[in-house]
Amino acid sequence: MLVDSHCHLDFPDFVEERAAMVARAKAGGVERMVTISTRVKRFAQVLAIAEEFEEVYCSVGTHPDHADEELDVTAEELVRLARHQKVVAIGEAGLDYFHDNAPRDAQAKSFRAHIAAARQTGLPLVIHARNADADMAAILEDESGKGAFPFVLHCFSSGRALAETGVKLGGYVSFSGILTFKKSEELRAIAADLPHDRLLVETDAPFLAPMPFRGKRNEPAYVAHTARVLGETIGVGADEIAALTTDNFFRLFNKMPRPASRKA
Repeated sequence: MLVDSHCHLDFPDFVEERAAMVARAKAGGVERMVTISTRVKRFAQVLAIAEEFEEVYCSVGTHPDHADEELDVTAEELVRLARHQKVVAIGEAGLDYFHDNAPRDAQAKSFRAHIAAARQTGLPLVIHARNADADMAAILEDESGKGAFPFVLHCFSSGRALAETGVKLGGYVSFSGILTFKKSEELRAIAADLPHDRLLVETDAPFLAPMPFRGKRNEPAYVAHTARVLGETIGVGADEIAALTTDNFFRLFNKMPRPASRKA
């Protein structure tokens, strides 16, 4: 069994074949998928997909690119929306200084509201961090001092120091298809040194398809290729990396029930 801990099934890329894509993932051993919210104002669309498919769950939150559009979204509203049985995470939220599509102070304010919601609900915060390592580490340190909260650094492509800070604070690190790219030696070196019980895999579909599909539209079934490379990186086989990342996933995303036939 594998889990795609982060995908975007509500994106237009999948409208015409969403059911077929979910079926392909399940046929390939990907029995659970988390479709991730990027705008609370469009959360109803994300939730509808999670309700349609038994294999799909979702998050609720605001991507940093849209932080200034949703500064009225409070931690209390996120907590309320997260009560739905299909909502298993908060986010994705964080800091993106690569695109800088929202003012940085707005990104930080929104991020802290999401942290508060994760702390109150106990649901994992899905963190987006791009070109913002120092500020991200500082906020995580500051907020952890106010009370622990579960989180995952999703689609990790940052530096070693941020990965180590995340793990030190109790967080998990999730790797996408970027891990499989030829020039990702430094990223694989970071992955190799992280505690095995903090590793997750994801697609971030429709983006970042792993080798050998790089450049094409990504989909949840392809998480198997990222898992294989992660296994090779830490020196374990396909079955073991599947079991490892799946167990890690259910430990962090503990609101989601395991499939009845896959109880640990």
